[in-house]
Amino acid sequence: MTIATSRLTLADPVLLQRLEGLAAAGLGIAAYIWLGQSWWTFALLILAPDLCMLGYLHSPRFGALVYNLGHTYAAPALLALLGVAIGPVAYGLAAIWTVHIGFDRLLGYGLKLDTVFDQTHLGPIGKARRQRDNAPA
Repeated sequence: MTIATSRLTLADPVLLQRLEGLAAAGLGIAAYIWLGQSWWTFALLILAPDLCMLGYLHSPRFGALVYNLGHTYAAPALLALLGVAIGPVAYGLAAIWTVHIGFDRLLGYGLKLDTVFDQTHLGPIGKARRQRDNAPA
């Protein structure tokens, strides 16, 4: 059994996207602190974007579409823009959403490919990743 290893460099796009996720999560937390909104709300909603996984009940293609729409930075950015009309609650929700996406990226959970759930733009996750890492070289 061989475990695939690679040297991480700052030119590695996966490492850069993980660092980007760390930065986004950190900025989202800082914004939430600055907004002074309820940490109970934060705790209640931090995993809410993962409800987008329910799209997979329909099909892998539809599931990937719904999941990806809920896991791009464009979605909370649009919500924050709506904050001008809606008010500060929208800013807090956008910050929570950004933190969620950032932590997903930091942990290696990327946008889904439309084939199966465990294939992402950052590489395979879960069982698929373990199988890849344990494959003979």
